[in-house]
Amino acid sequence: MTDGSESAEPAAEREQVSIEPEALADRLRSGNGFTVIDVRDRDEFERWHLDGEGVEAVQIPHTKFIQAQATGGVTDLVDDLEEPIVAVCGRGEASAHAVGLLRDAGLDAGNLAGGMDAWADLSLARELEVDAPATVVQYDRPSSGCLAYAIYSDGEAAVIDPLRAFADRYVDDAADRDAALRYAVDTHVHADHVSGVRALADRTDAEPVVPAGARDRGLAFDATTLSPADELEIGSATLTAVATPGHTTESLSFRLGDVLFTGDTLFLEGVGRPDLERGDDGAPDAARRLYETLHERLGDLPAETTIAPGHYSDAADPRDDGSYTARLGSLRDRLAAFSMDEAAFVEHATGNLPPRPSNHERIVATNLGREDVDSETAFELELGPNNCAVAE
Repeated sequence: MTDGSESAEPAAEREQVSIEPEALADRLRSGNGFTVIDVRDRDEFERWHLDGEGVEAVQIPHTKFIQAQATGGVTDLVDDLEEPIVAVCGRGEASAHAVGLLRDAGLDAGNLAGGMDAWADLSLARELEVDAPATVVQYDRPSSGCLAYAIYSDGEAAVIDPLRAFADRYVDDAADRDAALRYAVDTHVHADHVSGVRALADRTDAEPVVPAGARDRGLAFDATTLSPADELEIGSATLTAVATPGHTTESLSFRLGDVLFTGDTLFLEGVGRPDLERGDDGAPDAARRLYETLHERLGDLPAETTIAPGHYSDAADPRDDGSYTARLGSLRDRLAAFSMDEAAFVEHATGNLPPRPSNHERIVATNLGREDVDSETAFELELGPNNCAVAE
């Protein structure tokens, strides 16, 4: 990742305040306001930048700080900005220089340690308090809102919707729990991040598992395919596939006791967008399938079912333990998708959609095994918001 003028070094005498990515994630979850100054180039900022409730993100290129250092006009750059300030760049070097100048001017400013690269590399793990015959760990990538899950039972493990960027993390965590990875499972063909299913299969004896419908979309690697009602045994726990088409034709959710892993079908703050597989022309039909999924396939599930989604956005509120899950009954009460008739839902689900995820066509091709990309390219392809949801 490029980073403007990374070579400039902060003066040795300046006090540096570094903010670790984990601490930044805590700030974002708290909802307390702060300003982000992004010193990268404009195109990098527009492609992807820090955002969230209470966050004001502004782009001030590093060259302006260098000029202001010479003229003594640093405070003029930030006259109308609220403190505290978090400065960011690609790797944390140019922003450290800017923070040094801001702190010399008496401003409450800190530097994101490691920059946006470190932010994208952050994965947080939380053990869920759920009624399930296994231990469930939610993996949270705050930079994109992607969620993955590990299931542990009697010395065996499975990972649902793994990210390739964190394949080593899943392997190491399973080893720490003395568990053998049996399955790496995708709920659907992802369009926003590079799947870790094949990476886990390469690193371990894990069996790659994808929905049977992925073959109709051009699956080009060897994998076990599941149809609705098929089961996977993980130790003494059973994972059952549930048909939940709409976001994509092949989408499956997975039931484990009272937990339903919904992939990109149902989120805490909305539902999956219907246009990523077949574009605008196919979106209305996909939206009708999604309506049927929500009102019929999920309609018979108990209100106490815990929904464990594949993503979250700034609009989602974490539970007290920091995890992103919710009771199905609560979602039925608060999400408009459950109270609309079909025609209103189709109009809602196909109108005013956000931009499609960056590089979504290449990511889909990669996840089908039809294109090979190296780790650096994969990392670059999936940077930025997932944009897989229909906003409420």
